[in-house]
Amino acid sequence: MGRFCISCLFPASWHFSLSPSTCPRPFNSTFRQLTALVLLTVFVSLLYVLLVLDKNRWGRLYQDRGDRYFTKLTDMEATDIKNPYLNYGIVIDCGSSGSRLFVYCWPRHNGNPHDLLDIKQMRGRNRQPVVMKIKPGISDLAATPEKASDYLAPLLNFAADHIPHSKHQETPLYILCTAGMRILPENQQNAILEDLRTDIPLNFDFLFADSHAEVISGKQEGVYAWIGINFVLGRFDHISDGEDSVVEVNLPGTEAQAAVLRKRTAGVLDMGGVSTQIAYEVPKTEEVAKNLLAEFNLGCDAHHTEHVYRVYVTTFLGFGGNAARKRYEEQIIHKITLTNRLLGQKTGLTEEIPYLDPCLPVDIKDEIHQGGRTVYLRGLGDFNWCRQMISPFLNKTNETSTSLSGVYQPQVDYQNSEFYGFSEFYYCTEDVLRMGGHYDVAKFTKAAQDYCATKWTILKERFDRGLYSSHADLHRLKYQCFKSAWMYEVLHSGFSFPVNYTNLKTAQLVYDKEVQWTLGAILYRTRYLPLRDIQLDNFKGNHTHWRGFSFVYNHYLFFGCFLVVLLSILLYLLRLRRIHRRMPHSMWMGEGGLPQMPEVA
Repeated sequence: MGRFCISCLFPASWHFSLSPSTCPRPFNSTFRQLTALVLLTVFVSLLYVLLVLDKNRWGRLYQDRGDRYFTKLTDMEATDIKNPYLNYGIVIDCGSSGSRLFVYCWPRHNGNPHDLLDIKQMRGRNRQPVVMKIKPGISDLAATPEKASDYLAPLLNFAADHIPHSKHQETPLYILCTAGMRILPENQQNAILEDLRTDIPLNFDFLFADSHAEVISGKQEGVYAWIGINFVLGRFDHISDGEDSVVEVNLPGTEAQAAVLRKRTAGVLDMGGVSTQIAYEVPKTEEVAKNLLAEFNLGCDAHHTEHVYRVYVTTFLGFGGNAARKRYEEQIIHKITLTNRLLGQKTGLTEEIPYLDPCLPVDIKDEIHQGGRTVYLRGLGDFNWCRQMISPFLNKTNETSTSLSGVYQPQVDYQNSEFYGFSEFYYCTEDVLRMGGHYDVAKFTKAAQDYCATKWTILKERFDRGLYSSHADLHRLKYQCFKSAWMYEVLHSGFSFPVNYTNLKTAQLVYDKEVQWTLGAILYRTRYLPLRDIQLDNFKGNHTHWRGFSFVYNHYLFFGCFLVVLLSILLYLLRLRRIHRRMPHSMWMGEGGLPQMPEVA
């Protein structure tokens, strides 16, 4: 092994040499162990300098992790299912004609309690939204409720195939039933829901509680639609300096606090086949009956009131486009029956003597079948006369501040408001008239009048040439005149929007995204999840702070402790050296020639 010299480590006055042949074994072994300890301490210190104190490097790593945690999702790209920080949620809209599944996803919350989750529709590899629809509606299972879970199985299997399996147990599933289920007796509703609540947890691992399957009211559906459109428009985002279209809001229960400054929200108009809805935010000063008002906090913390909203929302059953046409046809039959009986006429009873319908295009032939009877119609195409004919169906009263059927409607600040019209409001303006988007009442009225007054043969020829929207069919062409008049009357006579109102946009897509009430539902029902993430991050942050306190911000203390340890080792070596020089060699050997360590005082 040769000689081992450590003279380079100590001052000249401390020099001494040791070798296996001249140095007693215990001293040589102890010395080597202590020397190894010194070298190990130096090595650890170098690692500390290279790794822990390189704040820029570790800062970049932390930022990279933060980007994966909190970065906003793109709207049109395929969802990165390999990202472990994404969360998923499922909403099934069980409507009257079918059930439709939507899968949503969002990154972890950014930690700001004022912001909502960044929820987007999940997109598959083809960049299309993960959506699936089945028919008929779940209400058709009223007589066989035990088949409800089997009925929804294709939708749930579809969702399970798209969502990473490792995420299934933490993915909330909501099954929300609307108009079709509302009209069923309560015992039939409960039987269907009970089958879902019992069987689905047996076959799927999604996060599914009993409260996740329910029949929602028209009011809830309207609120969810209002939340969805305003979320897509960014009206719930935190405002910044210089932000346009802001409003001061006095929130309920905050009388002693200053008004909150936030973005002005948009109102929603939605006309389906059966019902029509309206929803918009109202100030605290407006007194509204509880059954017409929804007060809710979209924020994750009940103590933060920046996202408290008061929304007037009402659903009018029987005021959808198809329901209104059905009522109108019933009136025609009643009118024909009464007139023919009194005057002895046969109007509408044969094709040669049809009833002239001002709400159908010129010269189109149509039939009404009811009670085994057939009534023959021929279009007259008079838009203004059609409006007069259907105006009584609004059930308006002479009272002020009322809308359809005399229901109270809070005052709308038309000068400082914005509304979006969906479903029939969009179809009436776009599918045939090709005027979807910004609503101009004068242009719309002129286009509707011209359409009604055009002969059916010409309209049919235009349809065959593909001049209308790809969504338009012959049914739309036939009843476009009636539905245009009905939409006009509901908007301007029913909801009392001025004829010069310029802040209505009819839409199907907003920012190239289809806006469904299911988006508002998942936002509302997951509103407390950010608080969980914030608390978890705070917990981790405290531990990170402690580690930083020990190794980063107090590295001087670390080096101080290191120097004290090193000095102690050197002093101990010096002590051993002095003892070794003073004692004869024989004292280092015990009985039988065995090594004996000296006692150190």
